[in-house]
Amino acid sequence: MATKKKTSKSTSKREKELEKVVENLEEKIKNMEKVKKFEEDVQEKKELIRKDLLDQLLSQNKFGKQFDDMIEDYLYFVEQKERLQHDININGLRYKTTGGNGFTTYKPNESYERLLKTNAQMLKILQDLELKTPEESGGEGEDDLL
Repeated sequence: MATKKKTSKSTSKREKELEKVVENLEEKIKNMEKVKKFEEDVQEKKELIRKDLLDQLLSQNKFGKQFDDMIEDYLYFVEQKERLQHDININGLRYKTTGGNGFTTYKPNESYERLLKTNAQMLKILQDLELKTPEESGGEGEDDLL
């Protein structure tokens, strides 16, 4: 059985393939770092919202596991909302896909509809808890002198 003699061409081709593999790995590492940062930001946001909602419940003298459970449901939807918004920011409202016949088509991003449903559910939970979304300070119409 004859063996293939390594030439400078085959070595150069192999080096290019390895360079592409390294580039792909570096890109994947960067993406993983972005995902990790995104996850950390979402968790930080959830903690701030949890604290604010619990403070509102305490100010209304509402205690109980049922309220804690509803807040956890709300925070789950906060996380889902962030993921859906992230997907829409990356892929847009429509995305390109190739069908089984090989033709390229554009499809609506399902994240948009899911985002609307998620927001509606979040508002329903706040309404059931008789809470409100945090207001930004320093907005128009606020009287800072009082």
